[in-house]
Amino acid sequence: MNHPNRPITQVARDVLSLFKLRIGWMIMITALVGMAVTPGPALGWDKVLVLALSVLLSSASAGAFNQYHEYQSDRLMDRTKERAFVTGALPHTPAWLILIVLLLIGAVTAAAWWLNPLSATFVFLGAFFYAVVYTVWLKQRSWLNIVVGGLAGSFAVLAGAAAVDPAMGPLPFILAAVLFLWTPPHFWSLAIANEAQYKAAGIPMLPVVVGTQRAAHIVLWSTVALGITALLPVFWGAGVVYFIAAVLGGCVFVYKAHQLAQEPSRKTAMGAFFASLVQLSLLLIGATIDSLLR
Repeated sequence: MNHPNRPITQVARDVLSLFKLRIGWMIMITALVGMAVTPGPALGWDKVLVLALSVLLSSASAGAFNQYHEYQSDRLMDRTKERAFVTGALPHTPAWLILIVLLLIGAVTAAAWWLNPLSATFVFLGAFFYAVVYTVWLKQRSWLNIVVGGLAGSFAVLAGAAAVDPAMGPLPFILAAVLFLWTPPHFWSLAIANEAQYKAAGIPMLPVVVGTQRAAHIVLWSTVALGITALLPVFWGAGVVYFIAAVLGGCVFVYKAHQLAQEPSRKTAMGAFFASLVQLSLLLIGATIDSLLR
């Protein structure tokens, strides 16, 4: 139902909640890290700002589309049933689709104009893979949904690197691969914690398809593969600070994933989920410090 007499501050919070800005900020940071680790002339403040905002806005448009498209299935899950389109706090009208498209067009156009066409292409692909490939094509159809959807974060790294040098070296591609491998165990841990909700909503997340126990072991081995891959940038220019961060973050995530595999439960699943955030934060901080020390 609609709530016409709500305070303007609450309306503003509802609107902002559509754009999944916490995810957007993280994706924006990965783009800035991709920029920082790429050798080449330093970008001016205006180009850095355009890169950050274009990635943030494209991610926001994809996040809003995700909520617009899924408002029916969101009713079936405790973690999403209070979203604004579900409760009627915001009207589910085609006007939102126009706004979403305009946000994406603005983000991609700005990146193409101030940065370069390749960087703009990666900005677009990040939003496209989350909004269309993940949300529309795969989420309701295949347990591979989040595997492919994880490319959204990878494209942000490449957008930042291409802004500095469209030729790009191997390091941005390796970091993009790290982001790609990070997303599945990160999200599968959350899916294990909320397996009953995904099952009720008919969404074929990994634990719904293969069972919690097997999914927990897949999370463990995915995390081991991620931890090994996260060390590879050291062979292509990353320094000692990144190496220490990768080792610490990898150990934390693998340890929590091992606990999850030993005793699958909501508690151990959320432990692995939060450990994945610790690992990613350490990787991004380590890569940034390394780039500043160069």
